Amino acid sequence: MSNDLAARTANAVALLKDSPHTLDGFLKLSEIFESTTLDAHSRETVILTVAARNQCHLCVDMHEEKLTSLGPASNPERLEAVRQFTLQVLAGSGAVSDEELARFQGFGYTRQNALEVVLGIGTYTVSTFANRLTRAA
Repeated sequence: MSNDLAARTANAVALLKDSPHTLDGFLKLSEIFESTTLDAHSRETVILTVAARNQCHLCVDMHEEKLTSLGPASNPERLEAVRQFTLQVLAGSGAVSDEELARFQGFGYTRQNALEVVLGIGTYTVSTFANRLTRAA
């Protein structure tokens, strides 16, 4: 992580310490999301989709760097599918159509993965909203 990005991240964490419950909640949720059955590229794609939608520039920068560090994805179309599904879940507040769910599953994702996308959305909504509220983003 670049020095500038590390400093920005440390600042964001320091600002969240004003609410230990929010910081602790985000850290716990993040740890749980990282342990899901979604592969690392897919998790980072979910995070980046939420961060971009919520205009959290800190999260976009941080997770673009993390995604790049993972190396090229073996199936970029699969990542586009998780990105589109994440946007559909957000747009419909979880109410995706059977066709949208089937399309997502057509790329090898499962119903469990669909629910894990919801977990990622919730986790990174906390982070991005808090970062914007505290002006860390």
